Amino acid sequence: MEFKIKTMRNKIILLVGILFTGIYVKAQKFDVTGFARTYEGVTYNNGDFAIIQQTLNLNFEKRGERVAFKVNPMVYLYNTDSLNLNIREVYMDMYFKNFDLRVGKQQIVWGKADGVFITDIVSPLNLSEFLLPDFDEIRTGVIATKLDYYIGNSTIEAIWIPQFTPTIRPDANSIWYIQPEFPVPATFDWSQSEINPSLENSELFLKWSAMTSKVDFELMGGYTWDDNPAMHVQKQFGLDTITMPPSPMLTGLAITPEHHRLTVAGGSFSTEVKGVIFRGEAAYYNGKYFQTEDPTAEDALVQKDYLNYVAGIDFNIANVKLSAQFIQKYILDYNDMMLDDEFHSTATFLARYDMMRETLHLELFSYIGLSDKDALIRPKVTYDFDDSFSMLLGGNIFVGEREGQFGQYQDNSMIYTKIKYNF
Repeated sequence: MEFKIKTMRNKIILLVGILFTGIYVKAQKFDVTGFARTYEGVTYNNGDFAIIQQTLNLNFEKRGERVAFKVNPMVYLYNTDSLNLNIREVYMDMYFKNFDLRVGKQQIVWGKADGVFITDIVSPLNLSEFLLPDFDEIRTGVIATKLDYYIGNSTIEAIWIPQFTPTIRPDANSIWYIQPEFPVPATFDWSQSEINPSLENSELFLKWSAMTSKVDFELMGGYTWDDNPAMHVQKQFGLDTITMPPSPMLTGLAITPEHHRLTVAGGSFSTEVKGVIFRGEAAYYNGKYFQTEDPTAEDALVQKDYLNYVAGIDFNIANVKLSAQFIQKYILDYNDMMLDDEFHSTATFLARYDMMRETLHLELFSYIGLSDKDALIRPKVTYDFDDSFSMLLGGNIFVGEREGQFGQYQDNSMIYTKIKYNF
């Protein structure tokens, strides 16, 4: 649930609502935690402010022996005139002897990978600011019923989602919006992109996880919708009056985005060997639609299965924490007329060093596009004045080919700062 508020009257109503909510929460003796944050970023290219954001995050929680409740609203103020209220989570927990039940809007995190989403597909993504926000803010909450059944050291988790929620894309006026390029004018018809909530259109997920003395692992499956719509392309023709006799001439494209069903199965594991952690994760996707230049393909789409997998390692050298991952996507039954590559490879690298009694934190995290020959490099320095107050100075550096996932944003490279108070 997300509201964008721009009128002064609605802002006042919102603030009064938050005030009275706080009074009620205090009277009911809820536990209240959260943070206030100011976040500004300036681009290297022209010195423009890429982001001016003020954030208030609130967690209201009340726990009993058999029932618990949580609501987590977040208020974002962009610049001085755009107020965004996002109810990230609001759910109720019920505890029984061998199982727990959670009902309501919730964020669900699966898998072992860092910074990439392989089996972590239950909660869709908010990519309105690309991959730059903290990952707990990138995930979008889903209205779901989640059952956790405990058997010894293993857990069976079943999730039913009655209403599909797609990936949130950048607005057309955002610096993160990339206009698709077509050889002729194109028009978009979004009327087919909505999925009506119904039993037939609901999503189902199942996971079995276990923790043993040697390895932690998960096996998962899902009957879901593709969070990203397939672009059904219809060619439009007119008459070429230059030739005799006149022949058809391509004059435009009619594009209809539409979500399709996916069946997904996969798993993940992690294990420690002499202080080194090895991680792996993989998922098989059945029924994905890909763009193709094959003139015989209906709507310029072809349906293929693909594998997405990651291998990672975490270790320490002296007091420096290091982590690396190799990620690859492999399309099965590939043909050369598809626009996507048969193999697409990416890597990540993390180095972190804590000093001054763990009050100063130096970190470097990078996405490296091995196939696209581009990268996103994210250095940052964080200083904790105390347990509740911190200051961060960082950079988002996009390099490489403009056709790549990261290189296309090279004009958006920026330096930024975050000042945060936790309570």
